[in-house]
Amino acid sequence: MNSLQVVRSIEGDTVDKICYRYLGATGEITEQVLDANPQLATLGPVLPNGTLVLLPVQVAAPTQSNFIQLWD
Repeated sequence: MNSLQVVRSIEGDTVDKICYRYLGATGEITEQVLDANPQLATLGPVLPNGTLVLLPVQVAAPTQSNFIQLWD
């Protein structure tokens, strides 16, 4: 992760929710966030209100699977 931004959790937030809200994705990014914030794992799945979380500013786009849609 090159540069980081700090965000604060709100009621009911999980690491996945924060990643999706701020970065628009969760796959592989959640693992990067947990690596940058090892203390989050001790807080449980739902973060306490006001928990500071470091997020990467620039993330690589998650790899896309080749889905076939019926109408293609």
